[in-house]
Amino acid sequence: MPRLPSFLRRLSSDEYAAPPLSPRDERARADARERGVANARRTSAAPGAYWASRRGTAAGLRALNAAAGRDWYRVPAEAELEEDAAAACFSSDAPVIDVQTHFVADRPECARWNKSLRALYSGVAPQWWRGLDDLVAYDMTAYLRCVFGESETAVAVLTSAPGTGPDRMLHDRELAGVRALCDRLAGSGRLFNHCVVSPELPGGLTAMEAARERYAPAGWKVYTLGAGSPGDRARGWFLDDEATGVPFLEQVRASGVRRVCAHKGISNLVPTGSPRDVGPAAAAFPDLDFLIYHSGYEIPAGAAAEEGPYSDATAHLGTNRLVKTLRDAGIAPGANVCAELGSTWFCLIRRPEEAAHVLGKLLLAVGEDNVLWGTDAIWYGSAQPAIDAFRAFSIPAELRDRYGYPELTADVKAKILGGNAARIYGIDLAAARGARDDLAWLREATAEYSARGVPELD
Repeated sequence: MPRLPSFLRRLSSDEYAAPPLSPRDERARADARERGVANARRTSAAPGAYWASRRGTAAGLRALNAAAGRDWYRVPAEAELEEDAAAACFSSDAPVIDVQTHFVADRPECARWNKSLRALYSGVAPQWWRGLDDLVAYDMTAYLRCVFGESETAVAVLTSAPGTGPDRMLHDRELAGVRALCDRLAGSGRLFNHCVVSPELPGGLTAMEAARERYAPAGWKVYTLGAGSPGDRARGWFLDDEATGVPFLEQVRASGVRRVCAHKGISNLVPTGSPRDVGPAAAAFPDLDFLIYHSGYEIPAGAAAEEGPYSDATAHLGTNRLVKTLRDAGIAPGANVCAELGSTWFCLIRRPEEAAHVLGKLLLAVGEDNVLWGTDAIWYGSAQPAIDAFRAFSIPAELRDRYGYPELTADVKAKILGGNAARIYGIDLAAARGARDDLAWLREATAEYSARGVPELD
């Protein structure tokens, strides 16, 4: 059976299992297969090469349109066959800044991630997504290739899942070491790093000062679900609780690095994975920036209905929880809360009506200047198809008129894909625009990794 682009395949991540395919998904996949076979033959391309190209992305998005019965993605028919037409459809001069990227260290204890991640992510991707086909391991080589070599991402923020044991994907010293390597070979400003904080664990808060001085984090990544292992779920906490959350935020304030990068959503509905604490915390600490990773989105399970528009009756669902907490706390659009799209957008690509509602609600809740582009790379392979799908996506006038959603103009998309992150993370947007095509450093970085493993700062 021909491979399909990743957003039509069943892929998932370390954080969620792949949802089942809907009848609409199955129609889109069948249509895409037919298009791929026919188009590869017409263009004299091997099926795999066709699906790996922007023409393949165009065919996949048009199959999603056909299955949904309307053109959510503005992709002309000729883009399925002509590279120039596909490039014209998807290209932009605006730089892309990805604020959520990952890879797995090559420590023996981390070997389990390569098998489990591939199985998980394979469940939610559209079946025609080919980014995972040649990913043997989610290591630094794959990271450099997928993030910088095979996508137009100009700047990335490297982060990690939580944990304190030897099987954590990347420790803070490794996050900072990779950033230092990129600074040395590519010039400063291509990669930024988080430090992951577990304030619910003994010593978690006191370690922050030393981490700031040694590892120069761009933000503090926290998982309020707990530190990572199933047993740690009992240690879940909220940003506004007096025992853990408030002392953590006070330490963030004291550190001078005032970006709180909180994983909210994609939680299997663990109570502390809810964003209900974001509004109170943001109101109590107006001098901090709260970057809400995943925006509170939850992966649909079984026959669960899509989120749809916000209402009092659905305020407990997914991103609606973020909308509600901001409304209740009086946090206005453009204030100190940002909504990040890592994995959220990937899961929405093949659910375009839900995508319109989720993006529309977030734009209303936090404002067009506070939605941040993230992909959760490299779990899905190259981020380029997701970037292209976002550039082609539109919120129909009917939904904009009915619910007050703003239009996804080219300017708004440019802000989301890079401009907003540049402001929030203090990134030089002009430098990012000029740097994205300079890839000579990737060979040196790959060679150093092959010789020495993941770089570390002591």
